[in-house]
Parts: sequence; structure tokens; C-alpha cells
Amino acid sequence: MTQSIHSTEPAIASLAIEPAGSRLDWSGRLSLRQRILAVNVFALALLAGSFFYLDSYRTRLIVERVSQAAGEARLISTAMDRMTVAERQSFVTKVGRQTGARVRLSDSDGRIVADSWADGPSFMLVDPDTESWQRHVARWLDEAIEFVVDASEPAVFSGFSPPDKWPPNGQGWLLAPDQTHMIWATAAVASGQPMTLRTDVNARDIRRYVRAERTRLGYVIALVSLLSVLLSLFLARTIAKPLQLLASAAVRVQAGRDREVNVPRLPSRNDEIGRLARALSDMTHALRQRIDATEAFAADVAHEIKNPLASLSSAAEGLRTVTKPELRAQLQDIISEDVYRLDRLITDISDLSRIDAKLARTRFEPVDMGKLIENLLQLRKARTNPQSAEIAFARPHAGTAMVMGDAAQLSRVIENLLANALSFSPPSGVVRIAATRLFEHVVVTVDDDGPGIPENAREAIFERFHSDRRGDEAFGKHSGLGLSIARTIVNAHNGSIEAVSREPGQQGARIVFRLPVLEV
Repeated sequence: MTQSIHSTEPAIASLAIEPAGSRLDWSGRLSLRQRILAVNVFALALLAGSFFYLDSYRTRLIVERVSQAAGEARLISTAMDRMTVAERQSFVTKVGRQTGARVRLSDSDGRIVADSWADGPSFMLVDPDTESWQRHVARWLDEAIEFVVDASEPAVFSGFSPPDKWPPNGQGWLLAPDQTHMIWATAAVASGQPMTLRTDVNARDIRRYVRAERTRLGYVIALVSLLSVLLSLFLARTIAKPLQLLASAAVRVQAGRDREVNVPRLPSRNDEIGRLARALSDMTHALRQRIDATEAFAADVAHEIKNPLASLSSAAEGLRTVTKPELRAQLQDIISEDVYRLDRLITDISDLSRIDAKLARTRFEPVDMGKLIENLLQLRKARTNPQSAEIAFARPHAGTAMVMGDAAQLSRVIENLLANALSFSPPSGVVRIAATRLFEHVVVTVDDDGPGIPENAREAIFERFHSDRRGDEAFGKHSGLGLSIARTIVNAHNGSIEAVSREPGQQGARIVFRLPVLEV
């Protein structure tokens, strides 16, 4: 036996179309906090790319030092042109002592004629194995950064080269075992016997300059990274945390387990999240009111239907036992009246429950309230009871009482108000209806000559199933929903409706409703 599996999630959730521009692919699997951190860390990675600039800075510095060494070698060789061999030895020693370089002079046979280190070296190369661990860490960091930036690797200095390997007028640099730079340059001595001059210097300051710049940059990146992470966490907290609270409240509302779900309104925030929180709070409040109204409406419907059902049940039971024809006829009249009452009640309940949905789908159009009321009164003449009260209409000028709305629903408002006024007016009375423009509203008034409405009941008459009528003639003829339907329609048109007092000395009730005027 196969068993079908049905999803418990609402169908609307699976059919909802995602708005354009809001779709996320792989990044949608990350939380908002993770995406904020990722964006800021990516910006830091771009900042860390400045290490590439330091490599170019080091290269330019080396090139400048090599060029400087070549120029110095040419100057020294030029100064030696008119010197004797003894003077050249003394001059080489003096230059080496002043510049800190090793200066050597060789003849064409590859013999060293003069060496500034004859009386002792001017610098010593450091053995890496004898250095402290801090230096080892520094060299390891240098090698790691140079590997990342793909820095060029020169030949390793393995010792001072012999004269037979000196290129004429050459220059270059090597890397000492301790990662410092060895700068060398050669120049020809033109006068007298051909000779070649070579200078070698351990430029330790290049490595110090680059390390100092990298250290400063590292401090800046570390500080910026710390601030960026802290600001990212702060930003994520101010964004993700409120959204989590709103999502949690929405889940509780959807689950329906809490009768009162307090959605945080975040009144201190004037940004998009604050507006979202207040919109969700208002939506939840409106939804709660709608649910409460639906529950109250269901309870009222059940209560109102029970009355005619009880009367029907009692009359049906009476028919079984009553034998007198006149009593049976009376019970049959009661049954007919209760059936009519139930039919009217169910019809009005159905109409009231569908009004909101109808108005939500209706496209409002310009409506001339004066013309609408006039056409409605002409249609009523053919079906008006001659014994009912007269209707007087004060028609406004054409085009002055224009509103935006649904003509059919506004006609129903007028019908309900007229039916209510006629039901309270005596046969000799007059029901007066008027429509006029007053400032930014179109005002419609309906007056009757009935007993009037007590001041403490002027709001209650618009409640569902409210009816305050006297006499048997009213039994079963009014559902108490007419004015409630009228208020629902008027409110849907952004208007208002109320019961007010008539002018002093005049008897009866006055109901007024206002709609926003349409500027033409």
C-alpha cells in the first residue's frame, strides 16, 4: 500500500515568487553576521595587498643603491687615473674606511693591486646560526611575505669573487646568508696600465628599511583588522539581533500558541529595521484585531441564528400536538417568519463577510454622489410602498460631489441608510437626504422623523446585529447588519460615518458619512 506524504507548510510559501534583485546564490547559505564579516575581511585583504607595494619599494631601493654604487665606482676609478700604484693603495684604503665598502683594484693579469681590507675588514657578514630567535622569526616572515608577493630571488652570496670573474663596468646585488643585500659594482681604470676597480658593500640598511615599513604596515593592518572585526560585530548585532527578534515573534504569531505576541517596535531606531519592526508590530496588531473580530463575529452569528432556530423548533413541536386549525395556522405563520428571518440573516451575513474581499479587488473610479443618489431614488419609486414615508433629496450641483469609489457599494450604503430611516419614520414622515461638498470631503446626510437615537447608543447602532426596535411588526424583518455593512464600506473608502443630533427642535435621527473629495 502506498502512502502519500503531504507537506505541512503553507502552499503559498512554496509558490511565492522571489522579487528581482533579492535572490542570493551561494552567499544565501551564509548568515547575515557571516556575510558582514566576510565583506569587511575582504576589504582588509585588499589593504594587505599593500605588501605588494612594499616589494616594489624594496626593488626600487635596491636599484637605486646599485646605481649609486656604480656611480661611486666610476668616480673612484676616475680619481685614480693620475695616481701611482702606492697612491692608489692608500686611496683605496681611505675610500673603503670612509664608505664602509670593500674596495679592490686588480690588474689585467687578475692580481689584486690594492685592497681596502689589507689592514682589516670594514664590515663583517653575520652568521645566521649565531643570531637570536627574534632574527630567525624576522627572516622567516621576510621569506613568507616575499613568497606571497612572488618577489624575485637573486643569487646567494657565497664569498667575494676573484678578479678573473669581474665583468668590466658591471653592477649587481646578491643576497647574504642573513638575508641582507650585497651591492657590488666594477669600473675600468683607463689611464696607464689597464686595471679594474670593484666595490662590495653589505647594505644592511635596505633590509632594515623594508622590515620597518612592513612592521608599520602590519601594525596598521592589525589595528584596522581589530577595529573592523569589532565594528562588524557591532553592525551585525544592530542588524542581525533585531531581525532575529522580529523573526522569533513572527514564528510565534504563525504558530498561534501565544494569545498576545508582543512584536518589538524598536522606537529608538529610525532606519529601515525600525520601520520594519513598527510595520510588523502594526500588522500583527491588525491581524490580532481581525482574528478577534472574526471570533466575535462567529459568536454573534451563532447567537443570532439560535433565536430563530429555537422559535422554529418550538413551533415545529407545537404542530405535533396542536389540533385547532387557528392555532396551527398561527404556528405556521411563525415558522414562515422564522424561515424568512433566517434567510435574510444568512444573506446579510454572507454579504458582510464578502465586502472586504470585494473592495480589495475592486478598482475605484470617479463617482458623482449626486447623480448616484438621484438614479437610486428613481429606481426606488417603482417598488416603494405607498404607505411608507416620503423621500426628499437635496441634489447638489453636477460635478461638485465627486469621490473615488465603487458605485455599487456606495449605492448599497445609501440603500441601507434609507431603509433604516424609512423603518423608523412614520407613514406621514419625510426622509431627507442631501449630498454636498464641504472643504475636502463630500458629506451625505440622511434624516428621519422617527424617535431618534439616544446619545449613549449612537456608536452601538453600527455594531453587528444591533437592533433597538419596538413592536411585533419589526420581528424577523431586520438583521441588525445594515448599518454595520454601511460602516464597513465607508471605512474601505477612507471615509467616516456617525450618528449625530438634528437641529434643535427637530425630531428624529441623522446619520452622516463623509468621503474624500475627488479634485477634477
